[in-house]
Amino acid sequence: MTAFILVAGAHTGGWVWRQVAAGLRGSGARAYEVTLTGMEDGGGAAVPGADLEAHIEELVRLIDRVEGQDVVLVGHCYGIHPVRGAADRRPGRISRIVHVDVGIPEDGDPALELVPDQTVRERVRSLAQENSAGTLPAPTGEEWQRWGSVAGLPGEALARLTELAAPQPLPTLTQPLRLSGAAAGLPTTGVLCTANGSSIAVVEAMAALGDPASRALAELGVTFFELDTGHWPMLSAPRELVDVLLRAAAGKGHRVATVRERPAHLRPFLMDVEERPRERTGRVDLHLPDADGPRPAVVFVHGGPVPAGARPTPRDWPAFVGYAQYVANLGAVGVTVDHRLHELTAYGRAAEDIAGAIELVRADPRVDGARVALWFVSAGGLLAADWLAAPPSWLRCVAASYPILAPLPGWGLADTRFRPATAVRGAGRLPIVLTRVGLERPEIAVTVEEFVSAAEDCGAALEVIDVPLGHHGFETIDPTDASRDAVDRAVRSVLGHLGADAD
Repeated sequence: MTAFILVAGAHTGGWVWRQVAAGLRGSGARAYEVTLTGMEDGGGAAVPGADLEAHIEELVRLIDRVEGQDVVLVGHCYGIHPVRGAADRRPGRISRIVHVDVGIPEDGDPALELVPDQTVRERVRSLAQENSAGTLPAPTGEEWQRWGSVAGLPGEALARLTELAAPQPLPTLTQPLRLSGAAAGLPTTGVLCTANGSSIAVVEAMAALGDPASRALAELGVTFFELDTGHWPMLSAPRELVDVLLRAAAGKGHRVATVRERPAHLRPFLMDVEERPRERTGRVDLHLPDADGPRPAVVFVHGGPVPAGARPTPRDWPAFVGYAQYVANLGAVGVTVDHRLHELTAYGRAAEDIAGAIELVRADPRVDGARVALWFVSAGGLLAADWLAAPPSWLRCVAASYPILAPLPGWGLADTRFRPATAVRGAGRLPIVLTRVGLERPEIAVTVEEFVSAAEDCGAALEVIDVPLGHHGFETIDPTDASRDAVDRAVRSVLGHLGADAD
């Protein structure tokens, strides 16, 4: 008989698992809902000794009391840290570890590193400086969004979450996790909540880009399940989560294939384009037209995060080279840039890289610095916010292809400036050319529709070019006549706003 040990996340206790535990027991399994020290319902003052190490020891004692060898440890949010620590000390007792909408911490990682919201991280650090043994007050109302999407969570469940939440002992978030590696080979399953911005497609895309952590998941045979809900599936989709946990315990789930064939982003561009001269300066490549005098420029901004060690880098990917060369063939300077969006916390650094690249391009004597367009792709779409909010006079057009236009839940960017769906209200009559794909991932499509609605409300000069049967990254995935037509229409529209020759 399988025994599930269910460990809750920050500010919560075993009570969040009651429906899931009942479902597991109804299916013939045993279930143990864990409330760790200091996390009692509506707890108050800090409990002496309530830290990560104490929580690990509590789980170890529980594991020792559970009869049989088929023990599945399930960790949600913060709970994955004591789960990994306990598994490391009792690897022979554990048959599987299940991560519920949370990453895999490594040796030396404090739980704070997995908290997505930067505001929460800064607050914890500030409180810890004042009193390292203190607590982080429990969230209320909309503050729960800082820990993850509340999508799918009924109003009464959110109210109960707030009512029963306990202050989180600061040492549980700041104390580093210590692992010997004894549990490194244990079977592992990830439950990804798509409404919180995670999905199997994202994991596979990162593996294809060469991300070491994502590729390791493939090599280790980690299985995955998706749930179409937010960060608290035990409250928003308990029946579905019960089914997933039972299937995970049986060794089922999706496995990310080891990348052997050419990744989608490295497949050929969908159009044959005559080669034009290309010059490289630092992180910037200029694709030059056959023309006299300064010419307008189109700067292409890639998405990410792209691992720092990924090769080739985005400016050498076929789609970006193809676009830039096509632009150059039609009379403008095509510009590709490598910016340093290597992790979600690096949007500020990436924005600085883009601003520096634009300054370099506009200073080039072959470029008409008064006629520049910016073209944002995928997650690079968030970087459009600054330029939409206050467009400079030289910016003649903003374009975007299958972009992310509002931070996804779980990215920790809710309070940042990187919100094009809000910034578009400052765009005035700046032309905006949006290429929208019909087969977009749902979590991204929501941000596009939010942007389109905001643009319509404020009267922005938005042109939408639809690719009904196109996927995210369609230029190297869907080489159809409809896709080629969409690329041609978008390029010619942008060049038209620049007054470039597009004959």
